[in-house]
Amino acid sequence: MALPPPDPQFVLRGTGAAVHTLHFSCAGQEPDVPILFSGSENGFVHVWNLQTHRVDAALDGHGRKSVYCVQTMGGKDRLLSQGRDQRICMWDLAEGRTSVTDSVFTENVGFCRCSLLKVAQGRWLMAMAAKATDEVQVLELPSKTSVCTLKPEVGAKLGMPMCLKLWQLSCGSQPLLLAGYEDGSVVLWNLSTGNALSQLVCHQEPVMSLDFDSEKAKGISGSSEKVLSIWSLNEQQNLQVYKTHKLVNAGISDITIRPDKKILATAGWDHRIRIFGWKKLKPLAVLDYHTATVHCVSFSDHKNPSERLLAAGSKDHRISVWSIYTQT
Repeated sequence: MALPPPDPQFVLRGTGAAVHTLHFSCAGQEPDVPILFSGSENGFVHVWNLQTHRVDAALDGHGRKSVYCVQTMGGKDRLLSQGRDQRICMWDLAEGRTSVTDSVFTENVGFCRCSLLKVAQGRWLMAMAAKATDEVQVLELPSKTSVCTLKPEVGAKLGMPMCLKLWQLSCGSQPLLLAGYEDGSVVLWNLSTGNALSQLVCHQEPVMSLDFDSEKAKGISGSSEKVLSIWSLNEQQNLQVYKTHKLVNAGISDITIRPDKKILATAGWDHRIRIFGWKKLKPLAVLDYHTATVHCVSFSDHKNPSERLLAAGSKDHRISVWSIYTQT
């Protein structure tokens, strides 16, 4: 008999709005007490204390426009947030500060989350949807210098970029970008030449979310359909379909592979979080707690596997936090 799925370890309430993005920061903290950042439809970024289960700070930098991406830059005190006000804000949270130190105006009206990649100490690349609807711009931070603009070939009807993932095989190797588009394609871009290396149609509908495992050269994407698409990258850097997995209900908002590459989680329009084994995409659990669309899922990167958490944010204003498969 399969064990029944667990209940959340705890639930965070108090955002006052739909939760669109989540990000854990566990790095460089003694003792290992993670912080969870959430971004909501009302324009706030909340900093959650996971010991008290309360908000330590509410950051207001997006003019009450929905926040749909939060990420840390090298530690819990340097934060980046992206909102529907077409701004990406950089925050300094050291010593209790709550100030925006810099911002980038994206001029993009979509809701494609930016992607960050650390390329050297204190230096980052950031990919974001650009002003022209089908283009992606890559900047270096903190200087905000433009690295490249990725433009589809003339006549390629990819539509808007919907999701982005910067990655590199190892520190110092060539950074690459995977982008999921409105036409259902995933494209691999070379940042130094600005050329598309490979394109694969993975879905009939826009690619809502993707994640990539650079060690196995294998990725996964979801859309508004009932299908998860798993694809791989061969040594010639060509994308190919690896397999597909049929879902019970349509609509995936977010996909994330746990940092240890053992399991992955999906956020469903059917209010459910689904857990799969990453090796064979074996369904492991369906977490059924929320009463509305689950918009985002995020894993913590605790050093101790038994303390690793999964958080999910929903349209129902709640964040569920789970402890699952921590022994795998």
